[in-house]
Amino acid sequence: MKCSESSAGTTITRGRPREFDPETALAAALRVFWTRGYENASLAELTEAMGITKPSLYACFGNKEALFRKALDLYERDKLAYIGTALEAPTARGVAEKLLRGALATHCGTSDPHGCLGVISSVACTNEVDSIRDHVVARRASSEAALIERFERAHAEGDLPPPVDPRALASCLTTVLQGLSVKAQGCACPSELQGTVDAFLSIWPSK
Repeated sequence: MKCSESSAGTTITRGRPREFDPETALAAALRVFWTRGYENASLAELTEAMGITKPSLYACFGNKEALFRKALDLYERDKLAYIGTALEAPTARGVAEKLLRGALATHCGTSDPHGCLGVISSVACTNEVDSIRDHVVARRASSEAALIERFERAHAEGDLPPPVDPRALASCLTTVLQGLSVKAQGCACPSELQGTVDAFLSIWPSK
């Protein structure tokens, strides 16, 4: 689908309005949000990166909050696809390893901004944008619920030793994942973060 570029404030003497690809524009917006967080990403920065005008942004994507939610959808679809794959691993440890390795590759790589978009945006939000924080937290809770369910199955199948609480283990892993994101955003050394992952996996509960 193509959207037409609005030219509010200018006079078009001939021809049709310039069209733009919403997916390309949304990917550009995602990068701005990922780098700056929701609150610090200004409309001027967003429209410049997207190559469109503010009226076109509103017409095609809605307001800034609606644009951010669409960017989150794209982020989860394209950047967090490893989560779904990880949950299908045959063992609980395999799930944890795939999640941790995937987080390192996604949040600590060289091609994308460092850190997790959800963590960056929820931490930076003030009370003025509670709806954004709540939305991000709700998405995170959904992911953690899926992880708890997977570990509960592992526990029932004997893949995890009886003393282990699947919910507590999922919370522990989620905390490590979020910590990796925060440290990655702070430009922590990749080898340090890799060491954290290796250390966590080395103390994984075994039968």
